[in-house]
Amino acid sequence: MRRFVIICATWGGTGYSPFASGTVGTLAAIPFYLLLAGLSLPLYIVTLFPFFFFSCWVAGRAEEVFNEKDSGKIVIDEVVGYLVTMTGVPLSWRGVLLGFCLFRFFDICKIEPAGYFDRHMKNGYGVVLDDVVAGVYACLALHIILRFV
Repeated sequence: MRRFVIICATWGGTGYSPFASGTVGTLAAIPFYLLLAGLSLPLYIVTLFPFFFFSCWVAGRAEEVFNEKDSGKIVIDEVVGYLVTMTGVPLSWRGVLLGFCLFRFFDICKIEPAGYFDRHMKNGYGVVLDDVVAGVYACLALHIILRFV
């Protein structure tokens, strides 16, 4: 079980990147998004919910395994955040790239309530929820940009 948690939390080892592990983890989320992009919007959302809860569980267990709170090695939260960002976005290279950039921007900025979750919830939910909030902000910005630009 320990190995399973590590593989999932580090998203196949990308969390071990010596630099910008969150960015590398987000890049590694793109192939997973591409697999899900063909789903209808309702099925995409139905898939996203259990993945969110799974990610919270994995992140919480990984904190125990690594003996670190919100370890930089844990990047499954970036995967969830990127998938939230891409909700309802038509598949295109422009959407994938812009979604990546917007998600990283909002994930780094930690605009409230993302900052609250990051600072005050010290468990698997706290690890993941700040990225979900960043994903919601990025999703809204992405839809606006793709519609009007």
